[in-house]
Amino acid sequence: MNSEQIQELKAHIGNAIVFDDSETLRSRRFDRWCIKHYRDWRGQNVEAPACVVRPQCAEDVQKTVNFARDRQIAIIPFGLGSGVCGGVEADSSQLMLDMSDMNKMGDINEIDLLATFEAGTNGLVAEEAVAAKGLTIAHWPQSIGISSVGGWVSTRASGQFSTAYGNIEDIVYSVEVVLPNGDLVTLGKAPRAASGPDLRHLIMGAEGTLGIITKVTLSLRRQPEHRETSAYYAPSMEAGFVAQRQLVQSGWQPPVMRQYDASEVARNFPDYVHDDSALILLVHEGPRSRVVAETQATSELMQSLGLTPADHKVTEKWLENRNHVPEWTDLLKQGLIADTIEVSASWTKIDEVYENVVAALGTVPSIVNASAHSSHVYRSGINLYFTFACMPEDAADMESLYFECWDKALEATAAAGGGIAHHHGSGRLRKPYIHHDLGEGGIEIFKTVKKALDPDGLMNPGNLMPD
Repeated sequence: MNSEQIQELKAHIGNAIVFDDSETLRSRRFDRWCIKHYRDWRGQNVEAPACVVRPQCAEDVQKTVNFARDRQIAIIPFGLGSGVCGGVEADSSQLMLDMSDMNKMGDINEIDLLATFEAGTNGLVAEEAVAAKGLTIAHWPQSIGISSVGGWVSTRASGQFSTAYGNIEDIVYSVEVVLPNGDLVTLGKAPRAASGPDLRHLIMGAEGTLGIITKVTLSLRRQPEHRETSAYYAPSMEAGFVAQRQLVQSGWQPPVMRQYDASEVARNFPDYVHDDSALILLVHEGPRSRVVAETQATSELMQSLGLTPADHKVTEKWLENRNHVPEWTDLLKQGLIADTIEVSASWTKIDEVYENVVAALGTVPSIVNASAHSSHVYRSGINLYFTFACMPEDAADMESLYFECWDKALEATAAAGGGIAHHHGSGRLRKPYIHHDLGEGGIEIFKTVKKALDPDGLMNPGNLMPD
């Protein structure tokens, strides 16, 4: 994209929403993907887009998409920049659509329990808006204060209370999206439909490769009447998985169930270490009578399986601090390159996934941490959230070690029968491994859909789609 085209774009959609100043371009070079922060910290060149468009409405998005398509200019969507898997990566030939100004809220329907938000709406702002009416979206990703509603949908996000309330695909009612041909479509209009394939799922998880999300309607819940917390020590990760499985398969649904291995207990909850035990945190909420019954049933089940009660204040501590995380540069300055990798597996395969991934990470040179916790539970399986950190003598080795950790973790997960992406999306980081989940046939379906909707390959090229 050259300067003449940028001036033409300004004339086409309005000078006020097109930016090509160095400060704006620099601020949109990357999101929260660790490796881009590392490269920037090392003084390496991180490319910026040719210009940034901040649409104010869906019509602005349509005009931009049509302009770019006619001139074969690639478009990179940017929500609020909370992505961690390389879903945002622009170069000087490309145009970036910054959706952050599309943050208006529509109607909050207290009868149908529906609320509509423009795609750039901050997640916490959206939650606070419905909370004022005694309602909740019940979607609590760790990034809630820095992520957008559209980003949740684009990456198929999960929230910390998902075990009872579901993931974003269980909360989305309808999605408005601008397709690569410039058409504006709304997918979803009723609580459920059997009108052919559910086309909302083409957009959920597509990470900007099939269109630009402009508006989302979410299905709400009423605020829970009562909340209690509990915690238990498990003699091993395997024993903890068994307890979580039996609890959820018995029909109980505590919205939060998190299990930490001994290494993560020592790091995150040093005042609550108990031998080499794993630690399970639970939040129970809903109608008071159900919470009381669930808490009692949980206690009886856990103790019958050999787990012992822990001080429930550890769960309260997690609730208070759950969204506090260090910045990547803080870790880099300490000599650490680190990240988290979330995967999932069925109950019969999760033990092998845990053991194999921790062992594989342990073979990486300069590794100083390889640990895991679970955070999302299903009737048929569970997720695992691995954390790794390497501390090489030479900071120049950090990038290669970073990718080696990812490679060993995802290959070990796939070899054990697990899924290589649970809730952060896939982006460019997981792209080389996505065939493990989709299979060759699935990849061909994805490519066919991409070719049909975006024949020129202008929507977030290089992202998600295997080369």
